[in-house]
Amino acid sequence: MSHQELVDLQGYLKFFLLLVVFVIFYSYAYSIYKRDKKGKRDFEKYSNLVHDDSIDSKPLEERNNNLDEKEKEK
Repeated sequence: MSHQELVDLQGYLKFFLLLVVFVIFYSYAYSIYKRDKKGKRDFEKYSNLVHDDSIDSKPLEERNNNLDEKEKEK
């Protein structure tokens, strides 16, 4: 395999890798947008966490206590 063929192959691989990363990123961004519009999850409260991260602030979501109850039963 010549040097030029290896450089061409490397270019094609970089292009397809970039394409895969692009598709994954935009599908994730679209899923966040769709969940936010349906009201399944409010992502704005997570962005406010950057400004309000003290130890005294209240939790963003209620914790599922099913795990705590199972651990107490053991």
